[in-house]
Amino acid sequence: MTVLVHLIVTLGMLYVIPAGLRLIDPVALRGTARIWPLLAAPGPLCLWLPRGAIATALAALYAAATLYLAARAAARLLRSVRRPAAGAGPLAPSETAVLTALLAPSVAGTALVAERSGYRLFGFDLDILALTVPHFHFAGFTAALVAGLVCRATATATAPGAGAGVGALSRWAAYSVPGGTLLVLLGYFVDDWAELAGAVVLTGGMWAVALLTWREVRPGARDRTTAALLATSAAVLVATMLLALWWALGEATGLVHPTLTWMAATHGLGNALGFALCSLLAWRRLTLDRTETTP
Repeated sequence: MTVLVHLIVTLGMLYVIPAGLRLIDPVALRGTARIWPLLAAPGPLCLWLPRGAIATALAALYAAATLYLAARAAARLLRSVRRPAAGAGPLAPSETAVLTALLAPSVAGTALVAERSGYRLFGFDLDILALTVPHFHFAGFTAALVAGLVCRATATATAPGAGAGVGALSRWAAYSVPGGTLLVLLGYFVDDWAELAGAVVLTGGMWAVALLTWREVRPGARDRTTAALLATSAAVLVATMLLALWWALGEATGLVHPTLTWMAATHGLGNALGFALCSLLAWRRLTLDRTETTP
C-alpha cells in the first residue's frame, strides 16, 4: 500500500495542484502554478525517505508552500468581501468551493509533517496521517475545485427551461463537497458515526457533480476526447464514492468492509486517475476551447 499511496500523493503534489491553480484563476495564479513543481519538490522526495529529521525538514518545506496557498485563499476572501462581484460574493457556492480547494492542501501538508516525523498528531495513527495527505489533495483540493467549476459552468450555460433544477443541484454540489470534506475531517475527532455523516454528505455532493458533468457539461464538449474524459470522471465517481460509503458504514457499524489497503488500490487509485486526472485534463481542454472561441 505504501508505494501506491506515495505515487498517488506525488501525482497530487506535482500535477494536480498546479493544473488546478490554472483553472481557478489563470491570471492571478499563473505565476504560482508555474513555479509550484519547484516549491512542491520536497514533498514527493520526503515520502521515499525513512522517517526522521531530513524527511521532516523536507515535509515542512512542502507544508510551507501549502500554507502559501491558504494565505492566497485568505487574500481572495478578503478581496471578495471588500469588492464583491455580482453573483460571486465570498459565500457564493462556486467561490466557497474554490476557497476550500485552496485551503485543503495545508491540511495535507500538516499531516505530512507529523507523519514524516513519526509524531501522532492529535493521537492519530501514522497510517491515518499518511492517508490524510492524498485525501486532502483529491477529496479536498480536486473535488472542491471541480464542484466549483461545474457550478460556475452550469450557472452560465444552462438552458432557459431547465435552469431552476440544474442551478439548485449545482449549488448543492458546490456547498456539499466542501461541507462533506469538513465533516469527514471533524469525524476524525468525534467518532465513526460523525465520519459516516460526512461521507454521506460528501458522496451526495460528488454524485451531484457526476450527474451534472454527464448531463450538462459533457454534451457541450467540442471533441470526443474531452467528452470521453468527462464521461470517465463522472462514471468513476459513482463507483469510488460508493466504496467510500461502504468503508465509512463498516467502520461505524462493524459490518464487513474493505481494508485500507484495498481502499487505496480501488477508491484511492480510481479517484486519482479516473476522476482527478481525467477531470483536470477535460477542464483544461474546455478552458482552451473557450479561450479560442472568445473574440
